[in-house]
Amino acid sequence: MANSDEKKEYLTKEKYNELTAELTDLKKNRRKEIAENLEYAKSLGDLSENAEYQEAREMQASIEERIIKLETVLKSAIIVSNHRTDTVGVGSLVTVKKGGETKKYKIVGSEEADTALGKISNRSPLGEALMGKKKGETFSFSTPGGKVSCEIVSIE
Repeated sequence: MANSDEKKEYLTKEKYNELTAELTDLKKNRRKEIAENLEYAKSLGDLSENAEYQEAREMQASIEERIIKLETVLKSAIIVSNHRTDTVGVGSLVTVKKGGETKKYKIVGSEEADTALGKISNRSPLGEALMGKKKGETFSFSTPGGKVSCEIVSIE
């Protein structure tokens, strides 16, 4: 049985607004540009060997695919603010001690995950292992390199 959280997408208000703006731009501007490109490409003649036409069709397909993805994400979005409790959840800023070093991670939905910025998805191995844990708890999770043990130093 699928976990009910799998269909939910956790987003900050800023990310929700950013994705909404992108969706609006795709629907209002990009669709129109692609339609104009298709019309121009059609005017060039033989569609079977028309690179401009093929390229415009591929761009159209990719834009439509992105529109569907954005609509799906935004429809199932749960807006999170900074998580202020004693357990880890989406929105938490968690300091984790692994070996001798400590690192801070912000738990975010998969659309916002960016490991370079310390934002990890609640669906990543570390994110899943952190969910629901409290300060001082130790836990382990599996990585491609094997099991890793960590301790939660703080939750903000």
